[in-house]
Amino acid sequence: MLKPLARWFHRRPLAGLVGLLGAPMAWLVVVYLGSLAALLVSSLYSLDSFTFNVVKHVGLQNYRELWQRPVYARVAMRTLGVAAAVTLVDLVLALPIAFYMAKVATPRVRRALGVALILPLWASYLAKAYAWRTFLDPAGGLLRKTLGWSPGFGLSGVVIVLAYLWLPYAILPIYAGLERLPDSLLEASADLGGRAGVTLRAVVFPILLPAVVAATIFTFSLSLGDYITVGIVGGKTQMIGNVISANFGVNNVPLAAAFAVVPMIIMVIYLVGIRRTGALENL
Repeated sequence: MLKPLARWFHRRPLAGLVGLLGAPMAWLVVVYLGSLAALLVSSLYSLDSFTFNVVKHVGLQNYRELWQRPVYARVAMRTLGVAAAVTLVDLVLALPIAFYMAKVATPRVRRALGVALILPLWASYLAKAYAWRTFLDPAGGLLRKTLGWSPGFGLSGVVIVLAYLWLPYAILPIYAGLERLPDSLLEASADLGGRAGVTLRAVVFPILLPAVVAATIFTFSLSLGDYITVGIVGGKTQMIGNVISANFGVNNVPLAAAFAVVPMIIMVIYLVGIRRTGALENL
């Protein structure tokens, strides 16, 4: 049965590929692009102030409210700052870990580190977030008991927990990029008298840049849209996701949909800026 199917694919590779991917692509268009279109349309509706029902009257009133009320700008800037901080922390941690795994560790140690890196991804997101809550509790958390200090619940706790959660997504692309870096280039740079700093700047960084860009896309986008961790360890801190969830809870769907467009715009600007560097072409 498989041989006739293989012959058919061999004779009609393009048609076979289209037939094979047609259903998943159609599902992607309907579910993802359809829901995105519904979100954009909902953001143009309004909310009746008396009945609190959604009025399907198209307008830009929700975007004007987001622009005119400073609280939404503060929430957006706070979210952007947290996402940038998490990305920076993960890069600082991921680069030496990935370099050690790819270029220093023995095969056995490399496999052990790979298992240790991937295994936490199988654990529940909520379980890990609540475990960190017990660490960060300023009243009687593990950090308070052992070190006598804890950042407590707030922005610092959010950055710490998100950096922990997304660290594997930063290490894996950078590790893959370092795996593609031939050791002969490092040896050639050393033979020509290049010091460690020169080698990193002139040899390693240009090759590793696409992998670093991929890592930042993962950590930045995941942090930008997160709201569960903020609710668990953020205390009174509010980010875009929390405001969206709160507005959905009171049936203010149009304003929530309009605010949900803000992270999308931020990511589009971020990706366009990265694209101009040329790093995306080598991903």
